[in-house]
Amino acid sequence: MLDLIITNIGTLATPEGKGPKRGIEQGDVRTIPNAAVGIRDGIISYVGPMSDAPAARETLDAGGRLVTPGLVDSHTHLVFGGWRHHELDMKLKGVSYLDILKGGGGILSSVRSTRSASAEELTERAIGFTKEQLALGVTTSEAKSGYGLTSEDELKQLRVVRAVDAMQPVDLVPTFLGAHALPQTYKENRGEFIRIVCEEMLPAVAEEGLAEFCDIFCETGVFTPEETRTVLSAAKAQGFKLKAHTDEIDCLGGAQVAAELGAVSAEHLITSDAAAIAAMAEANVIGVLLPATSFYLDKPYAPARAMLDAGMALAVASDFNPGSSPSLNLQLAMTLACLKYRLTPEETLTAATLNAAAAIDRADVAGSVEVGKKADLVIWETDALSYLFYRFGSNLVHRVVKNGVVV
Repeated sequence: MLDLIITNIGTLATPEGKGPKRGIEQGDVRTIPNAAVGIRDGIISYVGPMSDAPAARETLDAGGRLVTPGLVDSHTHLVFGGWRHHELDMKLKGVSYLDILKGGGGILSSVRSTRSASAEELTERAIGFTKEQLALGVTTSEAKSGYGLTSEDELKQLRVVRAVDAMQPVDLVPTFLGAHALPQTYKENRGEFIRIVCEEMLPAVAEEGLAEFCDIFCETGVFTPEETRTVLSAAKAQGFKLKAHTDEIDCLGGAQVAAELGAVSAEHLITSDAAAIAAMAEANVIGVLLPATSFYLDKPYAPARAMLDAGMALAVASDFNPGSSPSLNLQLAMTLACLKYRLTPEETLTAATLNAAAAIDRADVAGSVEVGKKADLVIWETDALSYLFYRFGSNLVHRVVKNGVVV
């Protein structure tokens, strides 16, 4: 007998598979009217018509509502100290993101706040963020370091991610982002900081098993494509899976480096040109797009349709961080993906579920409502998928089921 059966589902909408959907297939979403989902031991064991649903110890009536997989936020900076609202006035006066960074603000401001915060303070704060994520329908989330920029402080952030993962329901996937910015103390010695990242930080993170992925910010004023190749090559040699922040402000070739080294994903991609897109498509690099960042920074939006036309798989994430996207609302990012990238509701659902799970190597257990996967689902306050992207700004979650438990 099942532990839980969710009945009276007006429409079940889900992508299917254990890998990303690429190109035109990204819009392939299975819909089942009058559906039911059965759960045993936190795993989905039945998906199909309500009329054929097996018996269970407990029943949850969806009330004719829409049910989808739990959302997956595949790009966040979840652990940090302080906020950067004091930079808003500078933004309104036209000071650019890179100019704020050059002046010691931006990421470097968050580095100072994060270094001064205790692990306990960062843990309590991050738990609060995961509670907000869960309330918004997010059941799995990536979490990057990158606000420490010393071995001690990067390890502190990643240990917090590990602790928070064990203390609450949202599954956290850790990414090491030690090369997030160049510390001011290394302005005249970039090579030494790269050496520290490769020879000191990466081995320390690997020794404790604190991260699955290594990321780097390849951008004008941050790290070059050559430095990106050095760091990611060192990470790959030490067993890390690879990601790259790139093409956010300028198209420098970081996407091609990510493709060359077999990165799982490249992220931002606002300025990616045809060559960058072709390289990523050829290497099956997942594009993690961050429309809320474009919105908040008043920047252009990534060329999503060109990426799909080239056969790429796209994910959509929040980029939650204190500077360029201070919002955990993945639902809002999904609406922006529809309106600004011109993704269909089906393509957007896949981008925030199955493809997002693939971008953090979780597509085998999350991102779709299928037998054998984790019972992570959202019951929405609607019976229509398009309604999720129409009612922007409101939290449309009715109930969340995480690991088979109604939360």
